[in-house]
Amino acid sequence: MKIDLLTLFPEMFVSPLQFSLLKKAQEKKLVEINIVNIRDFTLDKHKTADDSPFGGGSGMVMKAEPLIMALGSSLPAGKAGVKGQVILMTPSGKKIDQETAKRLAREKHLTIICGHYEGVDQRFVDKYVDEELSIGDYVLTGGELPALVLIDAVCRLIPGVVKEADSIVNDSFYNGLLDYPSYTRPEEFEGIKIPEVLKSGNHREIARWRRKEALKRTLLNRPELLASAGLKEEDKKLLEELILE
Repeated sequence: MKIDLLTLFPEMFVSPLQFSLLKKAQEKKLVEINIVNIRDFTLDKHKTADDSPFGGGSGMVMKAEPLIMALGSSLPAGKAGVKGQVILMTPSGKKIDQETAKRLAREKHLTIICGHYEGVDQRFVDKYVDEELSIGDYVLTGGELPALVLIDAVCRLIPGVVKEADSIVNDSFYNGLLDYPSYTRPEEFEGIKIPEVLKSGNHREIARWRRKEALKRTLLNRPELLASAGLKEEDKKLLEELILE
């Protein structure tokens, strides 16, 4: 996958992209990440990328011209000439979930634009942006941190990025539920022992325990997820047990 990042603050990406799985993914040539400084495409000596909004009001608006030229620097400008998705990170976008990450992980080319100030000139959005995304119902100083969240969520789903493919399938949200609790050595820590079933060697019972714990965690923390989790009859029985308990 190729990812182009259009940003006013390219320095914010330098360190995060050089660690952990994102670094390994780039070293393995599974992902190519290209950082584009929008200010390099401004039209004046002050490198102005924003202006005051028509109609008045507080704040500034990102200008369309630098964004169009930055977009065209790494791929053909305009929706018709773009393979993959052009994404704008903005608080007013659709909230990212695991299904979003899975869908975008199938793309060959993503262009992610980091919004700032009071937003982006709507004419640019209407003509060049395929979708607007957000990471939550709150406002940050810019789109750089949300872009990193999106990149991390998407890249770990690309085959070969995560060594143990099964660990992805068992992640929270991947199959509609939150993940079950995990334990490692020592068997007893500060007086608390691990559940006995995990030492039993009975893989069927372990799988049942883990499923029940995933259902329990989802019921307690995110009950709204259960409605769309595609629960089987065995899951419903486990939920009945949990409610009785």
